Amino acid sequence: MNVSHLLRRYEAGTTQFQGVDLPGANLVRVTLIAVDLSQANLIGASLQRAFLTKSTLNGARLNWADLNYSKLSDCQAIAIDATKAELCGIFAVKANFSQAQLSGANLQGANLRGANLQEANLRGADLRGANLRGANLRGADLNWANLSGARLVDSQLEQAQLTHANFSEAYLNGSDLQFLETARQQPESNLRTARWVGQGQGRGNRKANSVPSSLMLLSS
Repeated sequence: MNVSHLLRRYEAGTTQFQGVDLPGANLVRVTLIAVDLSQANLIGASLQRAFLTKSTLNGARLNWADLNYSKLSDCQAIAIDATKAELCGIFAVKANFSQAQLSGANLQGANLRGANLQEANLRGADLRGANLRGANLRGADLNWANLSGARLVDSQLEQAQLTHANFSEAYLNGSDLQFLETARQQPESNLRTARWVGQGQGRGNRKANSVPSSLMLLSS
C-alpha cells in the first residue's frame, strides 16, 4: 500500500490500517483521525503537523520519524518504538505512551499534559520546556533526560530512574516526598535551580519557590 492508496481508503471510510508498511513515507499535514495503525512500519516517515487525534499506534515503529507539531491527543501509542524520533511541539494531551521506546527523542515543548508514560524509555530524551503536568511517569527511564524548564506539577514519578536527569528550572511539586526520596537515591540529578511549586502550602497554591536549602545536597 502506498500513501495515495491509504488516503483514498481513509476518505472512503476505512480506519483499519494495522501493519501498514510505509517506511520513509511523506505524510506531512495528513489527517488520519481515529485510525488504527497498530504495528505499522513508519520508520523515518515524515508526519509533521499530521492530525492523528484518537488514533491507535500500539506497537508501531516510528524510529527516526518526524512528527514535529503533530496532533496526538487521546492516542493509544502503547509500546511504540519512536527511538530518536522528532516530536518537538506535539500536542499529545492524555495520550497513552506507556512502555514506549522514546530514548533520544526530541520532545522539546511537547504538550503531554495528563499523558501516560508509565515505564516508558525516555533515556537521553530532550524534554526541555515540555508540559508534563499530571503525567504518569511511574517507572519511566529518565536517565540523562533533559527536563530543564519542564512542567511536572502533579505528575507521578514513583520509581522513575533519574540518574543524570536535568531538572534545572523545572516546575515540581514542593511537597512531593516520593520524588525527593527517589532523587536522594540518585544524587546525580540536577535539582539546583528547580522550581518547587506550592511547597508547604498545599497543592492549591501554585506559587513557585526556589529550591530549598535542604535539597542543595542532592545536586552537589
